[in-house]
Amino acid sequence: MVSQTALPDLLGVSEERVDDNRLYRTLDQLLPHKAALEVHLRNRLGELFELEYDLLMYDITSTYFEGQAEGNPLAQRGYSRDNRGDCKQVCIGLVVSRCGMPLGYEVFSGNTADVTTVEHIVEPLEKRYGKSDRIWVMDRGMVSEDNIAFLREGNRRYIVGTPKSMLKKFEHEMLKDDWTNIRDGLEVKVVPWPGRGDDDTTEDSD
Repeated sequence: MVSQTALPDLLGVSEERVDDNRLYRTLDQLLPHKAALEVHLRNRLGELFELEYDLLMYDITSTYFEGQAEGNPLAQRGYSRDNRGDCKQVCIGLVVSRCGMPLGYEVFSGNTADVTTVEHIVEPLEKRYGKSDRIWVMDRGMVSEDNIAFLREGNRRYIVGTPKSMLKKFEHEMLKDDWTNIRDGLEVKVVPWPGRGDDDTTEDSD
């Protein structure tokens, strides 16, 4: 019979004692070392695969629990991406590199709004890896006036989706025919941010 795990060789645990419960309990022991493990893996993978971290993409997903999840204070009812509003859930914020390699994550309570998580993700990762010359990429669910101000105050570069509620501010410029074709199916234009002068611009795409 071919062995299905290397744990007996690595940890001295016999194969018949490797079960789901043992593996999940091991994760509890790793959690306090989460930040150190993320830094180690980021550095090691960067060396092995010459990964680039100049562009970081951030998004949130959720995962729900069957049952009451009474032992998990983060388990709350909120917007369910799985259409399971009847279940408690947690939200998971994940940052990946341009090639999709995970760089870091945070777990939020299940009733957390995406827009409230930006500072809680950006600042810890900057403290861990430095600001460098990165571009943060986020969808429109992360956008608010406060978050834009936060990103700008730190001289951060970013690409974010424009919420529909804000599109009205750009309507006049967007209706003009001076769009630039980047590639098939993608046109862009740079327009001044309304009320903030010519030095403040945004880039729209169609």
